[in-house]
Amino acid sequence: MSISIVFPMYNEEENILPLLNLTLPVVSSITKNFEIIFVNDGSSDKTATILNQLKKEKYIKVYHLKKNMGKATALYVGFQKATKEVVVTMDSDLQDDPKDMIAMISKLQEGYDFVNGWKDRKHKGTLRELPSTIYNGMTRAITGASFHDMNCPFKVMRAQVAKDLFLYGGMHRYIPAQAYNMGYKVAEVSVKNLPRQFGESKYGSIRIFRGLMDLVTVKFLMNYQTRPLHVFGSLGLLFGGIGLLVDLYLYIFWVLGGSIGTRPLLMLGVLLTVIGVQFFSFGLIAEMITNNVSRDADLLIK
Repeated sequence: MSISIVFPMYNEEENILPLLNLTLPVVSSITKNFEIIFVNDGSSDKTATILNQLKKEKYIKVYHLKKNMGKATALYVGFQKATKEVVVTMDSDLQDDPKDMIAMISKLQEGYDFVNGWKDRKHKGTLRELPSTIYNGMTRAITGASFHDMNCPFKVMRAQVAKDLFLYGGMHRYIPAQAYNMGYKVAEVSVKNLPRQFGESKYGSIRIFRGLMDLVTVKFLMNYQTRPLHVFGSLGLLFGGIGLLVDLYLYIFWVLGGSIGTRPLLMLGVLLTVIGVQFFSFGLIAEMITNNVSRDADLLIK
């Protein structure tokens, strides 16, 4: 099979050559038909200079994003530019062992469409693993995708899976859930987690909060991406229905001779009715946007 390997990069000048030297022997042992795609995510060090020197090799492709847009966007560009049958991606910090690619591709050949890595022995203390454990548990419960390590950067997939993913913001964290939700046959393979040798980790404590927000987003997109009216329309009917019932009660009360002009319930009924109409309108607008939005990877590249 032919293979595209996608490396998203941000300030990894010291890791580029060692990474390439580790990866080439492995992918060459699997197939002679391969390409290595580096996506420079607006690095501020010498990453761009080193990559431009490497792209003289016919099997290396280099793309520079216009600015630092995040890992999800870098992966999106790499996946869209991949031309081979199988797409492999891993981090560029040398913490993933390219040799694990062999077992993951072997698993793919068993008939799977997507294989996720599982770093079951992490180089972290037990206390530091707790947020990851909670995160993976919540993600499994909310998305229904039974992966042990949802955010493992080492992934192997068929090209069609890579092209179908919606990637922006922090959506790269939920690639396995997306593949599962789209009906692809998924699996996972245990992979090594090596200690970082050069550079600094790009992750901080803020990612926990962002991850939770992205989890809400991915759940919404998984259920309502192609039918936003279902969620906004449901809320509209709920609020609008309650508002109409309140207004009907007040109308009957008024017909029977009661005074409603100064009752707070009148304002509540009118407010709920207006909110219901607004939610329903949002749903219709979202439907129109969903059916007209397209994304061109070339617009993100210098």
